[in-house]
Amino acid sequence: MRIEMKDVDFGYGSEKVLHGINLDLDSTGLVCIVGPNGVGKSTLIRLMLGLYKPNNGTVLLDGHDISKLSSKEIAKVMGYVPVGSSSVFAMTVMDTVMMGRHPHRRAGTTSEMDWKIVKRSLNMMGILGLSMKNSNELSAGQHQKMSIAKGLAQTPRVLILDEPTSNLDVRHQLQVTERLRDIAKENGMTVIMVSHDLNTSSKYADLVVMMAPPGVIYKIGSPEEVLTAESISEIYGVECSVVDSNGRPHVILERALDDEEIHQKNTRRDAVKNP
Repeated sequence: MRIEMKDVDFGYGSEKVLHGINLDLDSTGLVCIVGPNGVGKSTLIRLMLGLYKPNNGTVLLDGHDISKLSSKEIAKVMGYVPVGSSSVFAMTVMDTVMMGRHPHRRAGTTSEMDWKIVKRSLNMMGILGLSMKNSNELSAGQHQKMSIAKGLAQTPRVLILDEPTSNLDVRHQLQVTERLRDIAKENGMTVIMVSHDLNTSSKYADLVVMMAPPGVIYKIGSPEEVLTAESISEIYGVECSVVDSNGRPHVILERALDDEEIHQKNTRRDAVKNP
C-alpha cells in the first residue's frame, strides 16, 4: 500500500507544526520516524491516518485522497496503536483485541473468522496464553503487546504506532521492535513507528525518516544513510560518534552542545547552503 504526502502543511490554529512535507512510502518493512521533541512526528502519522486534515497539500492512500475516504474504509487497511494506550474497562485480553475487528464486523456480530483472526493476532505477539486475563492486570510489556495485537486484528496492510516502546524496559523495547520488524517481513506489511531510540531504530528499521525543526523532513533512507554523526549532531544538538555494529550504525552519545555551539553550527550550515 502506498502512502503519499505532497506539499503538506499543518498547524494548530496560528501555530504551524509541519512545513512542506513530501513523503512517499511504497514498500513493505519497518519504517522508523525519528527526531527531537516538538518536530511533529505524532502529527505526521495522524495526517497519514486521516485523523487530521492538512492546511495545504494532499495525503494519498493508494492514489486516493484520504480526506474523501470514510474512517471505516481507512480502518480496514490501516491499523493504529496510539501512544500510551490504556485499559479503561476490565475487559479480557481476548475481548479487547476483538475490538480491532470492528471495521470488518456487521451489525456487531462476531464470526468464526473474527475469532480466528483475533487468536492469530494474539499468537503473533506471543500472548495467546493471556487471552482470558483481564487487561488491567497486565504488565506494561504485556499491555503493549495486547495493544499491538488489537491493531493487527484489523488485518491492516499498514500498521502505524506512536512510540510503542516509550514505557517499556530495555528488554521489552527490543522484543517489541524486533517482533514488529518480523511481522512486517512475514506478512508483507508496512509497519510505521515513531521512535525516540536511535539505536533500536538503527538495529531493526528498513527505512528511517528523520524529522527536524521547524517540522520538516530532514532525511529519508537506510539507517546507514540517515543516522550519521553529522546528521545527529545537527538535528539533536549533541556530540556523538557512530560505529559499525553487525553492519548497522550504533550511536555513542558523548555530550550535549551548549546554545552557543548550536548557534555557531547553524550559522556555518546556513552559510554553506546560502553562499
